[in-house]
Amino acid sequence: MGQEIKNFDVSELVLWTENPRDPISINASDQDIADKAWRDEKGKWKLEKLAKEMESHYDFSELPTVVIKKDKPIVYDGNRRIILAKFYYGLIDLPGFDKSIMPKFPRKIPCNLCTEGIAIHNIYRKHANSGSWTILDRDIFLHRLMGKAKTTLVKLEEATNLISTNPHLNQRFVRDEIFKEGKLKEMGFGFNENDGFESKHSKDESIQILEDIADKVKNKVITTRKNRGKIIEVLEKKSRDIIEKNKDKLYNGLKFEDFKPEFSETGKSPRKPRRVKKGENQLFGKTLPLIRGDVANLYRDIVDLNDFYQKDKNKLSESFAGLIRMSLRLLAETAAKEKKYKLQDYLISRYDEAKEKLDQDEKTSLYTQNVTKKNITNLLHIGAHTYTASSNYSQTMAISLILGEILKIDYERK
Repeated sequence: MGQEIKNFDVSELVLWTENPRDPISINASDQDIADKAWRDEKGKWKLEKLAKEMESHYDFSELPTVVIKKDKPIVYDGNRRIILAKFYYGLIDLPGFDKSIMPKFPRKIPCNLCTEGIAIHNIYRKHANSGSWTILDRDIFLHRLMGKAKTTLVKLEEATNLISTNPHLNQRFVRDEIFKEGKLKEMGFGFNENDGFESKHSKDESIQILEDIADKVKNKVITTRKNRGKIIEVLEKKSRDIIEKNKDKLYNGLKFEDFKPEFSETGKSPRKPRRVKKGENQLFGKTLPLIRGDVANLYRDIVDLNDFYQKDKNKLSESFAGLIRMSLRLLAETAAKEKKYKLQDYLISRYDEAKEKLDQDEKTSLYTQNVTKKNITNLLHIGAHTYTASSNYSQTMAISLILGEILKIDYERK
């Protein structure tokens, strides 16, 4: 039947990177996944709550689902329980976790070992309609793991990040009645043969319309009982004028990647940072929207220090750039300390996720300046000493690129 009950040592089990609850880079380690689960930015893991619910002991009545891939037992279902088990035996770390609430875990855990097909079928049956997945989670799972076509909700999310930044849009009726292809076409939007999102409008006009829709759903101007089927009619006059003005235009294949962060839950676009021209040296590669606190304050001071250096570097010594490197180390240490990590553990645990968010030019900068997951801590330590390398400004800039994305994981203003 393709299923059997088999005991696995906790140390053998590998956490699933494609977990629909919160997918991560396929190259992520168990610790990387545990870090993401512990941060729980989407509120989907709730590890401490699970530990409390388990009370004194591990319950054998619900088996983790395991699939052997590349000779490794991958946990397709039951990742939360296995994270807790690995933490119980010191195989991963969860800084600040209240160990007093931990149940007792067996070293060897019985699992449902099965084929990937059976695992995916069982996961879908258990979770798709249980309330633990959102509509978008379900649609992504069906597409990525069950070969179904992308829904309009998935296509929109991939193109604009609109759904994840406006969770109130993550509803069945929004997908089926507002963002269905016919309605999108009426508003001047569509999808090409490669599922890419297209618009008859400019970037700013497109944002105006999509944010208007998000606002109308959030404020319940459109619901399953109110203004049902009326989309364009309830939009602001500015949006309706844009749609009318551009109705006879051709789709322009507009790319949305460059302005995904501009969508927000408030329905308003935050002020856009000054666009830096090629050749300008902007530390961290962009303006970082960090939450208030010591990390954000220090970040702004370092940016000001770099601006001062850029303005007067012809008057300053060659060693001045070393001050910026030292400042980056102080910034990283401040962030690590707040999150109760050692500096090296903090940087390594977030490096892969942060690197994924860099564009190709930024990744090339890391490569050419020899900034890697393995040596980034040492490169920052160099800044605390009077080594010539600490004055290597190009390498400092490359370090700032990856450090900026690392900081955003914990400190980005939502």
